[in-house]
Amino acid sequence: MCVFAAAVAVTVTAQDRSIVVRNAQIIDGTGRSAFKADVRIQNGKIVRIGKIKIATKDEIVDGTGLVLAPGFIDIHNHSESGLVREGTAANQVSQGLTTLIIGPDGGSPYPLSEYFSKLDGKIAVNVGSFIGHATLREQVMKDDYLRKATDAEIAEMQKLLEQAMREGALGLSSGLEYDVGFSASTEELIALAKVAAKHGGVYMTHMRDEEEGMLDALREAIRIGREAKIPVQISHIKMGNSSVWNKSAEAVAIIDEARKAGQDVTADAYPYTAWASTITVLVPSRKHEDRSEVQKGINAIGGPNKVLITSCSAFPAYEGKTLEQAAAIAGKDPVDTYIEIVKKGGAGVIGYGMAESDVKTFYQTPWVMVSSDGGIGSRHPRGTGTFTRVLGRFVRENKWLTLEDAVRKMSAMPAARLGLKDRGLIKKGMKADLVLFDPSTVIDNATFTDPQVFSAGIKTVFVNGIKVWDQGKTSGHLPGRILKK
Repeated sequence: MCVFAAAVAVTVTAQDRSIVVRNAQIIDGTGRSAFKADVRIQNGKIVRIGKIKIATKDEIVDGTGLVLAPGFIDIHNHSESGLVREGTAANQVSQGLTTLIIGPDGGSPYPLSEYFSKLDGKIAVNVGSFIGHATLREQVMKDDYLRKATDAEIAEMQKLLEQAMREGALGLSSGLEYDVGFSASTEELIALAKVAAKHGGVYMTHMRDEEEGMLDALREAIRIGREAKIPVQISHIKMGNSSVWNKSAEAVAIIDEARKAGQDVTADAYPYTAWASTITVLVPSRKHEDRSEVQKGINAIGGPNKVLITSCSAFPAYEGKTLEQAAAIAGKDPVDTYIEIVKKGGAGVIGYGMAESDVKTFYQTPWVMVSSDGGIGSRHPRGTGTFTRVLGRFVRENKWLTLEDAVRKMSAMPAARLGLKDRGLIKKGMKADLVLFDPSTVIDNATFTDPQVFSAGIKTVFVNGIKVWDQGKTSGHLPGRILKK
């Protein structure tokens, strides 16, 4: 309790001071070209942009040779428990993140009001949350979820969703590739999405299939949005294995067609060719003991050497090993090893199943924004390196995007999608969520073997006008706010 009180006292004092970032290249989030200016921050807001006369009370931050951008917003983040453990969120702020949106993939804290109360005043970043479809299903159906919900159960889920929206949920998320949501009918999702729509929410979906059935799953997500009259956010859009490589243009065309017809559909993507999930997604038919189905799934991703086991409570010796290596340890073939792992509780895996050409297509699509699908403690490097990877590799090295467009995809786009009217831009009156970085050195350092190494090139990060990252370390300040619909 004393530590919390001290953090609040520091924050209040800092907010009374005026901070001027001088001589930075401003990339304001709109997509327009960078321009040189000073920015004054006071009482948690941007109060002036231009040539600023310095007062004796001002704290000066030298932005010479650096870019000042709106703080990055991660629209798909898994720091639910991490924020409770580590409010300073070091691996998040170290890559320029100022706002985390949690509760994706159908799983969220519940009840939201209780979770928000745990974080209030104890976090360095702003946090908003979706309410999870699978979370609602488990509340109503308990562990009897491998079936369609009855009308009465859907009605009960609607009541819980209504309450969650009143508690500030930004919308409804689904994870239809995972067991709890897998058996849900499209009609169930439409019925629930209508409730979120009534409150101005968004339907954010990890679709039913990101591999062989990706295009049909995409059409289902669009149908849900159309019939529920709700904006749709396609989570971590990807072509997840070799069966759909180089079909990203088809996915883009399907969404473009929906957009031309008047639907509000956007997507986000992470900048890696490897995904992280549960091992069971390798077999979309759910026939986990059918050797031919398991073999088909392993073949589709490119073989057992393309599956890295990151967590496996039943077989800890497999952690950090590929499925091929785990099979060698077990003295079995990969199919039998897979079957045994699933029988004993499953595993978390990283699948090296995507083509760089598809990642490029999605990143160069105007309505695709940046997301991590990671978070505090993530065993995939995207948890620590996503946003700096885009800036360093996709912008500076590969030249897939301009710096201005990349910043827009990290700030103004997600802010607009979520209805955050006072964040996401460098503009007078906006909240002072800002990141100062060196465009010539910014880069991710996190790797698949060492996924939590901090990035280079992020100099200073402000949340609500307070420094949370400076000189290569967290400041200890906790100025983050709970963001509600």
